[in-house]
Amino acid sequence: MHKVVVSSFIVIGILVITSSFLQKYDLKKSVERGKEVYTTYCITCHMADGNGTADVYPPVAKTAYLKNPAKILINIILLGQNGDITVNNKKYNGQMPAQNFLTDEQIADVLNYTRNSFGNKIPTVITPQQVKVLR
Repeated sequence: MHKVVVSSFIVIGILVITSSFLQKYDLKKSVERGKEVYTTYCITCHMADGNGTADVYPPVAKTAYLKNPAKILINIILLGQNGDITVNNKKYNGQMPAQNFLTDEQIADVLNYTRNSFGNKIPTVITPQQVKVLR
């Protein structure tokens, strides 16, 4: 009987701990915060309409590129991008400096914003925890 009670408490404890990591992330609020990050740090190259700068900086508007795994997108922000990149079947060769001064939340938010703005609708959430793991 004692083993059953102890085992039950252990299982309940594990469920409580894991459920705290699985809490629903508020995508709408993340997108709202991400707009401010985009306006402050990204708009100069990727433009207000998200269409980028011809032949230099790729668009974030209407692009399947943002469907890439979160790891790829996060690393572009953390490490920067140098060399050829193909977006919407067009090559770009601009240089994006690392934006690793941004917080984990800012990086997650700006990615959620771009993935759900400018004609994009990619509802899978990128979280600050995902950024933290790659930082």
